Amino acid sequence: MVGDGAMAALGCCFNNRKRAASMIGKRVQFHDETWHQLRLLAADSMKSFQELADEAFNDLLRKHGHPVSLKEALRRSAGESATIIPLSPRRKRSRARTKR
Repeated sequence: MVGDGAMAALGCCFNNRKRAASMIGKRVQFHDETWHQLRLLAADSMKSFQELADEAFNDLLRKHGHPVSLKEALRRSAGESATIIPLSPRRKRSRARTKR
């Protein structure tokens, strides 16, 4: 088990209270060897622990066939028969301005 000092040293604690308040948190325990390997991976890939965790959970959801984002969930709920209709780009109108 890793103490709070190691978590703070890795940068896992949030300095921004607004961001921390909007995120759901869960305390997780790791074996010492696993924690050491995660710290090395984070350093090697230049990612934070949070970024590694997000990537791992997204991969886990995809592996089991669950949507990762709201956009993906909406596309699945629409089904295979749903067609995506591209919108035509808007033309910019050039208005001649007259001075009064």
